[in-house]
Amino acid sequence: MADTRYTKDHEYIRVADGIGVVGITDYAQQQLGDIVFVELPEVGRSFGQGDEAAVVESVKAASEIYAPVGGEVVEVNAAIEGEPAVVNEDPAGRGWFLKLRIADAAELGGLMDEGAYREYVATLG
Repeated sequence: MADTRYTKDHEYIRVADGIGVVGITDYAQQQLGDIVFVELPEVGRSFGQGDEAAVVESVKAASEIYAPVGGEVVEVNAAIEGEPAVVNEDPAGRGWFLKLRIADAAELGGLMDEGAYREYVATLG
């Protein structure tokens, strides 16, 4: 079963077998509005926790997507580069950005679980 964790920057990472699927939350896609462009990293690139890993542009703004944990990119979702609106339609499903081979699973401990993330979003008004 996958374990999902969240950042205060509204990224999620869904972890199973040492691989984390990274994307943005439903709250993030709502705040961005209609997404028109996604820039993904190259497979094989490594990131530290908090490093800029991807870029998403909407009709409102451009926003960086940060690596929730450090690791190496093992796959990217090329489908969203061709059809970025999928991120709006299904951010936690078909709209994922990249998959990371997690370098240090202990970093997951500093992220929020779903309940804590919901509470955090509620404070944002």
